[in-house]
Amino acid sequence: MSIEVLSVTKSYGNQLALNEISFSANKGEIIGFLGPNGAGKSTMMKIITGFISPTKGTVLVSGINVLKSPEEVKAKIGYLPEQNPLYQEMYVKEYLQFQASIFKVSKETIGAVIETVGLSPEVHKKISQLSKGYQQRVGIAAAIIHNPDVLILDEPTTGLDPNQIQEIRNLLKKLGKEKTILFSTHIMQEVEAICDRVIIINKGELLIDTSIEELKESNEQIIEVTFNYKIEEQFIQRLPNIISYKNNFDNTWYMTFNSSEDMRGVIFDFAHENGLKILELNSKNQSLETLFTKLTS
Repeated sequence: MSIEVLSVTKSYGNQLALNEISFSANKGEIIGFLGPNGAGKSTMMKIITGFISPTKGTVLVSGINVLKSPEEVKAKIGYLPEQNPLYQEMYVKEYLQFQASIFKVSKETIGAVIETVGLSPEVHKKISQLSKGYQQRVGIAAAIIHNPDVLILDEPTTGLDPNQIQEIRNLLKKLGKEKTILFSTHIMQEVEAICDRVIIINKGELLIDTSIEELKESNEQIIEVTFNYKIEEQFIQRLPNIISYKNNFDNTWYMTFNSSEDMRGVIFDFAHENGLKILELNSKNQSLETLFTKLTS
């Protein structure tokens, strides 16, 4: 295992930031780490990197205990915090040489990393002259300069335009072939596009840990339907394969079914049998966005 998080709890006085969180990650996995603001994502990432200590629990990186051997673990991890801490007055190559000197990395390695992250055209510029997308590349270059086993990236695409997001996405796919990547984001499509797994936490609790493939294969269907007049809840309960429902407005229902059958036809039959007219009907397959909303709202 590249990362093992075992029953990690973190509290600040009476406030519980993380409660008994456990998960693991293997080499070559890209994992999306999701949750609303204040869910505990950044706290968990800081604990894995050894930046802060858990109140209780254990974290292992490449089999090494973070609390017992913090310096050894830091050599195994590349970390990009949400606020990318760059020295704006330094030149790109100068900054990466400075980072490399900390880990005693060769000059040849610096050139290879610059090529890997696509910084070659900008290497002689000051960091302050770079676009936000290229500054993020500098941050990622600094995170991988020592060839770590694990990359921890906190909101790596924040503030980027769609083209820059796509470029960083492609870079993460390339890096994920050889490393374990755990990154947080609020962009659900990004996770579905590049991740192997998704972990969702909320209020310090782990809600789900599943593969993207399993998510896509789910039989859950979410259907929003508006009838021409209000009906009682007991009628909705009669629908087959319904697992949850919510009355959003007077005549509008938000229903979740678990079935391989397209439930829209069932709802049409239900409406006809009960003398109802359907004014609007929208069907959504289970997606990461709908799952996230359902779990955290």
